[in-house]
Amino acid sequence: MYAKRPPMNKPGPISAKPLSVLLSGVFSDAYAKQGFAARELVMRWAEIAGPELSAHCEPLKIQWPRPVEGQPQEPATLVLRVEGPMALEIQHASDVILQRVNRFLGWSAVGRLALRQAPLSRRARPAASRAPDAKSVAQVAETLSSVEDEELRAALARLGASIKRN
Repeated sequence: MYAKRPPMNKPGPISAKPLSVLLSGVFSDAYAKQGFAARELVMRWAEIAGPELSAHCEPLKIQWPRPVEGQPQEPATLVLRVEGPMALEIQHASDVILQRVNRFLGWSAVGRLALRQAPLSRRARPAASRAPDAKSVAQVAETLSSVEDEELRAALARLGASIKRN
Protein backbone atom coordinates (compact mmCIF):
# COMPACT_ATOMS: atom_id res chain seq x y z
CA MET A 1 0.00 0.00 0.00
CA TYR A 2 2.48 2.64 1.09
CA ALA A 3 5.98 2.59 -0.29
CA LYS A 4 8.58 1.99 2.34
CA ARG A 5 10.77 5.06 2.83
CA PRO A 6 14.49 4.64 3.06
CA PRO A 7 15.95 5.47 6.48
CA MET A 8 16.96 9.12 6.86
CA ASN A 9 20.65 9.70 7.05
CA LYS A 10 21.61 11.64 10.11
CA PRO A 11 24.41 14.12 9.76
CA GLY A 12 27.66 13.10 11.38
CA PRO A 13 29.15 14.88 14.35
CA ILE A 14 30.30 18.41 13.74
CA SER A 15 33.96 18.88 14.40
CA ALA A 16 35.25 22.40 14.77
CA LYS A 17 38.71 23.09 13.42
CA PRO A 18 40.98 25.81 14.76
CA LEU A 19 41.15 28.89 12.58
CA SER A 20 44.92 28.48 12.29
CA VAL A 21 44.41 25.09 10.62
CA LEU A 22 41.85 26.46 8.17
CA LEU A 23 43.97 29.48 7.20
CA SER A 24 47.43 27.88 7.29
CA GLY A 25 47.33 27.21 3.55
CA VAL A 26 46.40 30.80 2.78
CA PHE A 27 49.20 32.18 4.93
CA SER A 28 51.70 29.61 3.67
CA ASP A 29 51.00 30.70 0.09
CA ALA A 30 51.40 34.38 0.98
CA TYR A 31 54.70 33.76 2.78
CA ALA A 32 55.92 31.49 -0.04
CA LYS A 33 55.39 34.33 -2.55
CA GLN A 34 57.81 36.39 -0.46
CA GLY A 35 60.40 33.59 -0.45
CA PHE A 36 59.73 32.31 3.06
CA ALA A 37 59.51 28.52 3.21
CA ALA A 38 57.78 28.85 6.56
CA ARG A 39 56.23 31.77 8.39
CA GLU A 40 58.22 31.12 11.57
CA LEU A 41 60.99 33.48 10.49
CA VAL A 42 58.49 36.34 10.36
CA MET A 43 56.41 35.29 13.36
CA ARG A 44 59.42 34.69 15.62
CA TRP A 45 61.55 37.58 14.38
CA ALA A 46 61.81 39.16 17.83
CA GLU A 47 63.27 35.92 19.22
CA ILE A 48 65.65 35.45 16.30
CA ALA A 49 67.04 38.97 15.97
CA GLY A 50 66.74 39.88 19.63
CA PRO A 51 64.70 42.67 21.21
CA GLU A 52 67.19 45.46 20.40
CA LEU A 53 67.42 44.71 16.67
CA SER A 54 63.83 43.57 16.11
CA ALA A 55 62.54 46.85 17.51
CA HIS A 56 64.01 48.60 14.47
CA CYS A 57 63.80 46.08 11.61
CA GLU A 58 61.57 43.32 10.24
CA PRO A 59 61.91 40.75 7.45
CA LEU A 60 60.17 41.59 4.18
CA LYS A 61 61.19 38.68 1.97
CA ILE A 62 63.92 36.26 1.05
CA GLN A 63 65.26 36.51 -2.48
CA TRP A 64 66.65 33.25 -3.81
CA PRO A 65 69.03 33.46 -6.80
CA ARG A 66 68.21 31.38 -9.84
CA PRO A 67 70.03 28.07 -9.74
CA VAL A 68 72.72 27.61 -12.36
CA GLU A 69 73.03 24.08 -13.66
CA GLY A 70 76.20 22.42 -12.46
CA GLN A 71 76.86 25.10 -9.85
CA PRO A 72 76.16 24.91 -6.11
CA GLN A 73 73.13 26.87 -4.91
CA GLU A 74 74.04 30.42 -3.94
CA PRO A 75 72.79 31.66 -0.57
CA ALA A 76 69.70 33.85 -0.45
CA THR A 77 69.34 37.54 0.35
CA LEU A 78 67.17 38.50 3.31
CA VAL A 79 65.43 41.81 2.66
CA LEU A 80 64.75 43.77 5.85
CA ARG A 81 62.54 46.80 6.34
CA VAL A 82 64.49 49.18 8.57
CA GLU A 83 63.56 52.42 10.26
CA GLY A 84 65.54 55.16 8.57
CA PRO A 85 67.75 56.37 11.42
CA MET A 86 68.70 52.80 12.38
CA ALA A 87 69.78 51.59 8.93
CA LEU A 88 73.48 52.19 9.59
CA GLU A 89 73.29 50.40 12.94
CA ILE A 90 71.49 47.42 11.38
CA GLN A 91 74.08 47.33 8.59
CA HIS A 92 76.85 47.12 11.20
CA ALA A 93 74.99 44.26 12.90
CA SER A 94 74.42 42.36 9.64
CA ASP A 95 76.89 39.58 10.50
CA VAL A 96 75.10 38.96 13.80
CA ILE A 97 71.69 38.96 12.10
CA LEU A 98 72.86 36.55 9.39
CA GLN A 99 74.34 34.23 11.98
CA ARG A 100 71.12 34.21 14.04
CA VAL A 101 68.88 33.67 11.01
CA ASN A 102 71.00 30.80 9.70
CA ARG A 103 71.15 29.22 13.14
CA PHE A 104 67.35 29.42 13.32
CA LEU A 105 66.95 27.91 9.85
CA GLY A 106 69.50 25.20 10.59
CA TRP A 107 71.71 25.79 7.57
CA SER A 108 73.53 28.61 5.78
CA ALA A 109 70.53 29.67 3.74
CA VAL A 110 71.03 33.44 3.87
CA GLY A 111 74.30 34.99 2.72
CA ARG A 112 73.56 38.69 2.74
CA LEU A 113 71.11 41.36 3.83
CA ALA A 114 69.42 44.04 1.77
CA LEU A 115 67.94 46.96 3.68
CA ARG A 116 64.83 48.94 2.71
CA GLN A 117 64.25 52.11 4.67
CA ALA A 118 60.59 52.48 5.57
CA PRO A 119 58.40 52.71 8.66
CA LEU A 120 57.83 49.36 10.32
CA SER A 121 54.40 47.76 10.16
CA ARG A 122 54.08 47.34 13.88
CA ARG A 123 50.91 46.48 15.65
CA ALA A 124 49.85 49.10 18.14
CA ARG A 125 51.10 48.08 21.54
CA PRO A 126 48.71 48.44 24.43
CA ALA A 127 49.41 51.42 26.60
CA ALA A 128 51.02 50.65 29.91
CA SER A 129 48.37 50.49 32.55
CA ARG A 130 48.76 52.86 35.42
CA ALA A 131 48.21 51.88 39.02
CA PRO A 132 44.79 52.63 40.48
CA ASP A 133 44.56 55.54 42.90
CA ALA A 134 44.87 54.82 46.62
CA LYS A 135 41.32 56.01 47.44
CA SER A 136 39.63 53.45 45.16
CA VAL A 137 41.98 50.70 46.40
CA ALA A 138 40.99 51.54 50.00
CA GLN A 139 37.28 51.44 49.08
CA VAL A 140 37.60 48.00 47.55
CA ALA A 141 39.78 46.80 50.44
CA GLU A 142 36.94 47.60 52.88
CA THR A 143 34.75 45.02 51.13
CA LEU A 144 37.42 42.33 51.48
CA SER A 145 37.39 41.98 55.27
CA SER A 146 36.78 38.21 55.01
CA VAL A 147 40.18 37.68 53.33
CA GLU A 148 42.66 36.89 56.12
CA ASP A 149 45.94 37.04 54.21
CA GLU A 150 47.13 40.65 54.18
CA GLU A 151 49.12 40.41 50.90
CA LEU A 152 46.25 38.65 49.13
CA ARG A 153 43.78 41.28 50.36
CA ALA A 154 46.03 44.09 49.07
CA ALA A 155 46.45 42.39 45.69
CA LEU A 156 42.70 41.78 45.36
CA ALA A 157 42.00 45.39 46.31
CA ARG A 158 44.36 46.66 43.57
CA LEU A 159 42.80 44.27 41.06
CA GLY A 160 39.28 45.31 42.02
CA ALA A 161 40.12 49.00 41.79
CA SER A 162 41.68 48.47 38.35
CA ILE A 163 38.60 46.62 37.11
CA LYS A 164 36.28 49.25 38.58
CA ARG A 165 38.25 52.00 36.82
CA ASN A 166 37.72 50.44 33.40
